[in-house]
Amino acid sequence: MDSTGIHRPRNVGWARAAALLYGDWGTSKAYVIGLAFVAAGFSSLPIIIAVCVLTGLVGINYIIVCKHFPDGGGVYSAAREQSRFLALLGSLLLLADFMVTAAMSCWDAMSYFGVNLDWLKLATIVFIVLVGAINYFGPKHSGSFAFVLAIPMVLVVISIIVLSAPHLTLTQLQRPHESFRANWVAFVGVILALSGVEAVANLTGVMKLDAGSTPEHPNIAGTARKAIWPVCIEVVFGTALLGWAMLSLPSRLGDTIKERYADMLRFLGEYYGTLSFGVHAGQIIGVAIGLIVGLLLLSAVNTAVSAMIGLIYMLARDREMPQPFTRLNSHGVPWLPLAVATGLPILLVILSDDLDSLADMYAIGVVGAITVNLGSCCFNQRLKLKWRERAFMMVTFAILFAVEITIAKTKPAALFFAMCVLLVGFGLRWWAMKHAGFETLIVNRNIAAAVQPENLVNFRPNLTANQCILVAARGLTPVLRYALEEAQLRKGNLYVLFVKELAVAMPGLLANTTRPRWQDDPEAASIMAPMLELGHQCGVPVIPLYAVSENPSGAILDLAATIGVDMLMLGSPHRSGLVKLLKGDIVTRVARNLPENIQLIIQG
Repeated sequence: MDSTGIHRPRNVGWARAAALLYGDWGTSKAYVIGLAFVAAGFSSLPIIIAVCVLTGLVGINYIIVCKHFPDGGGVYSAAREQSRFLALLGSLLLLADFMVTAAMSCWDAMSYFGVNLDWLKLATIVFIVLVGAINYFGPKHSGSFAFVLAIPMVLVVISIIVLSAPHLTLTQLQRPHESFRANWVAFVGVILALSGVEAVANLTGVMKLDAGSTPEHPNIAGTARKAIWPVCIEVVFGTALLGWAMLSLPSRLGDTIKERYADMLRFLGEYYGTLSFGVHAGQIIGVAIGLIVGLLLLSAVNTAVSAMIGLIYMLARDREMPQPFTRLNSHGVPWLPLAVATGLPILLVILSDDLDSLADMYAIGVVGAITVNLGSCCFNQRLKLKWRERAFMMVTFAILFAVEITIAKTKPAALFFAMCVLLVGFGLRWWAMKHAGFETLIVNRNIAAAVQPENLVNFRPNLTANQCILVAARGLTPVLRYALEEAQLRKGNLYVLFVKELAVAMPGLLANTTRPRWQDDPEAASIMAPMLELGHQCGVPVIPLYAVSENPSGAILDLAATIGVDMLMLGSPHRSGLVKLLKGDIVTRVARNLPENIQLIIQG
């Protein structure tokens, strides 16, 4: 729901959300296994399995994140509850991820299409420009394109696994490095299967609600679970089996494998298709795989460009970026974010030599954004996480934090790229704040808590209709007139309570022989009759209540809770000090035990 109280349409079911996730997450296997071979050769199977395990851990964590953020659980939403600075940090890291995803996916798509190496960089730039030109006219439902290609991509993965199954072997495997440091660095270098989960977390605001939930109290845990689990299982087991198929190739093909690392799935289809059906069939299978995987990679480019446009525009709307970023073209697309989302991936392609150099810059963004998201959630005490969920998230956060530190230390190009994005981003934020007239002021925590907008919610006037008011009185006192005025203003019901204090204990059935009536009590009747007449004149429904009790405060509390009133009004006591000492103060006892959801007003 936005600030105007209007709910966004929730029309994205679990199947479409899964397809959108698979369009980015599922394509990672197209280059992960090839890059793993470049990093560790025939000893890369443990590294591939470790990447798959981490991918599964992140997927489970994002099921938890989506459950607790039904209106959008991306890094910006999760981190903003902790700090605006942290939210912008995570968003800029996510922006860096989208930049590399667009460049890397388009580059790899050209490789799967079989573009000659001499023309590959130029073709990549041309297709990114084409995607930007398409987005100039508004979103073109890239999710539908990903949805259409998801099933063919799954069939490609299954086909390669089936074709390679008779030839799977462990004889080609080599022992990994003996030192933990070398294995850890190699593992960190191929963590490229995490992108996409942030996209599905941002989709929770438009996901279909679970059965029994309402827009006011949304619950999309079931939808998110059904969207993430199938994709997570396919990515984890598909990547592991495809990695095994790659490592079952003859060792004499080691140099060829390194040359074809960018289109490894196509190479696997050609090789195992040739073994099963002959050379011509293998070539046809390779072309078909290249076409399907390449198209899905182009869909990932379009998704990344659209996501960059939306992210930059959202930051500008939230005054974290300069306001010119919110200006729209004639088709309703913010033209400056479009230029940035198209130009920055092109710049990365121009500055990169190959897919491997792009991969070096990839992980620092996506791992950083996911680390900020999970860290913000597990340290957020206001988030109602179960202890098992918090512990699981804490472990995953610690692993990803170690990965991020390792990337920063071992990949200077990645660190330089991330620092450039952060410096430019925070510089634009500083300029936007100055231009808008905002100044940073350091105050202590108590003052900051007093002026936070979310703390003003409890002070907003509540004048909704049909509020119930209960007033307890012992006579025609000013509190009755005040209660009548409030009931008329709030267009609600007014319950008038008279408690007859009876300090005589009647045991057994004698206590319930007759039902007391206010008409039979002259003191009560002198209050109820005038109030009924005044209520009729003012158009206020007056409901008389009469009770006989030896504990007036208990009777008042019981009736207030049973009826479910919104407001309880009492007159200020006029008892002497001796009477208060002997019998106690009714107002004090009621105030001490009244439920928090019922307002108490004492009229003097």
